[in-house]
Amino acid sequence: MSGHGTYHFKNPVVRWFDTRLPVFSLMKSSVTDFPTPKNLNYFWTFGGILTFLLAVQILSGIVLAMHYTPHVDHAFESVEHIMRDVNYGWFLRYLHFNGASMFFLAVYIHMFRGLYYGSYKAPRELLWMIGVVILLIMMATAFMGYVLVWGQMSFWAATVITNLFSVIPFIGPTIVEWLWGGFAVDNPTLQRFFSLHYLLPFVLVGLVVLHIWALHVPGNGNPTGVEVKSDKDTIPFHPYYTVKDLFAIIVFLIVFMGFVFYAPNFLGHEDNYIPADPLVTPPHIVPEWYFLPFYAILRAIPNAFLGVVLMFASIFILFLLPWLDTSRVRSGTYRPMFQVFFWILVAVCIGLGYLGAQPAEGGYVVAAQILTAYYFAHFLIILPLLGIFERPRPVPTSISESVLGKGESGARAQADATAAPEHRG
Repeated sequence: MSGHGTYHFKNPVVRWFDTRLPVFSLMKSSVTDFPTPKNLNYFWTFGGILTFLLAVQILSGIVLAMHYTPHVDHAFESVEHIMRDVNYGWFLRYLHFNGASMFFLAVYIHMFRGLYYGSYKAPRELLWMIGVVILLIMMATAFMGYVLVWGQMSFWAATVITNLFSVIPFIGPTIVEWLWGGFAVDNPTLQRFFSLHYLLPFVLVGLVVLHIWALHVPGNGNPTGVEVKSDKDTIPFHPYYTVKDLFAIIVFLIVFMGFVFYAPNFLGHEDNYIPADPLVTPPHIVPEWYFLPFYAILRAIPNAFLGVVLMFASIFILFLLPWLDTSRVRSGTYRPMFQVFFWILVAVCIGLGYLGAQPAEGGYVVAAQILTAYYFAHFLIILPLLGIFERPRPVPTSISESVLGKGESGARAQADATAAPEHRG
């Protein structure tokens, strides 16, 4: 094998380059001509939206890093300098700040779509697991970026969250000291978090490439959960889905820019506009909204060690999902009982997010305990039992049948059969 491209390009420059480094052949086979199920709905466009948002975060972050000073005496002022003195610095800062929220909003929709349509089932288990790793790296990156502002909430959130590792037997205190770079959240902590916050997005890029690679092996899933059986079930990715993704990105961008220009601080906390003060503890320490469900699980358990274990378990349980769901039917479209429990799970996650923003007292704690118990019960009890007791609806034999409808596809087949003898004659 010479490794040359299999396509013959008309442009001589492109052809010369491709015979030596088949980048254009790879793009044509993996993007332009990639066979894609023809029944994908708009929930599948969030993959493209996430790729776009990752590029926005990296580019805006690189420019912001040029003006940011990772030192406890200057970090807060450098952010103000970016906002007030750097040309369009306010736009870059608000773009990056709100971009993190939009990133998590899109990834949560992307994951719940996968949960509903069974995108984690064979042969896409590894694809799903790489996605969970991406979520973990995203959370670490976002947390470290939140600390860089060095406001009151940033400082105390860093203190609380890093202290969680101290409950790990034997090695916990050592891990905390390594994260801090000393014996308290201080300048070494800020510098370490700045370095990691800058580097981890490039790790995300590598994981996203792996994610896309893993997607191209079995191909896209689809709303029916039925695998592609013929070329009639697919269409080329370009121009059909590139145009569809572009439209979805534009609509999402309108919402995104609405926050950037008209409500840039809506998703922030007012205490984070006060410089960090280690001697003044905020009355109520809360993380960013996208961490609130996990924060609620942490505080729902009176035992600190068990709370930390359950908080991390709420994410790691997703790795086991392909084996916890015992149903042979992939898509939730044909699973009526599953649909009910799926929407209950969505409500539970939203409820945990609300409770994470409330004080850890009284009925809020009890409600968080109930919702936490249901969250784990959904994966460990409900999903395995649904595979045994649920009676799914009939699944179409092909994607084409789902798109055309049984009656229409049957009528069209009959019309084709009737017209065939006339054509032969």
